[in-house]
Amino acid sequence: MRRLDLNEITRTVKELLIDACCDLDDCVLNRIREAASKEENPLGQSVLKQILENDLIARKERLPMCQDTGLTVVFLEIGSEIVIVGDLEAAVNEGIRQGSSEGYLRKSVVDHPLSRNNTKDNTPGIIHTRITSGHSVKITVAPKGGGSENVSLVRMLTPAEGEEGIKKLVLNTVLEAGGKP
Repeated sequence: MRRLDLNEITRTVKELLIDACCDLDDCVLNRIREAASKEENPLGQSVLKQILENDLIARKERLPMCQDTGLTVVFLEIGSEIVIVGDLEAAVNEGIRQGSSEGYLRKSVVDHPLSRNNTKDNTPGIIHTRITSGHSVKITVAPKGGGSENVSLVRMLTPAEGEEGIKKLVLNTVLEAGGKP
């Protein structure tokens, strides 16, 4: 059995969060370069060039490529031969907290969708944990922006519809949105 050092989890989440916000993956950059070379519309060429320039600046200055870094989603794959001593969720959220501060990420996460109190540190993150065989740990961090992907609906509910009315409206809206997040 291998013991999991939660300080290492915190450090890794912090570093991965900053990297994810400041560096486009080379595969993505290559596709953008390819698209720019094939784009015939001058406006389209300009937009793609700006994205590439933005990536260079973000990498050099270690600043986020986009002001909307949104929610942090963390995927953990933890081997069944790993012993966890301590609060794994707290360690992950501390990594998000440190990454948000040191990476200059906009503080935009609220503690509850109805109260809308900003946590001022981008926690809690969304954490998905999967137990795998063996004694290894894999961590993937993905900032999930909310701007252009935001599906919304405006509808007035009567007070009599209460919490059940809210739940029904949300579920129906999600179903109607389909593949749009």
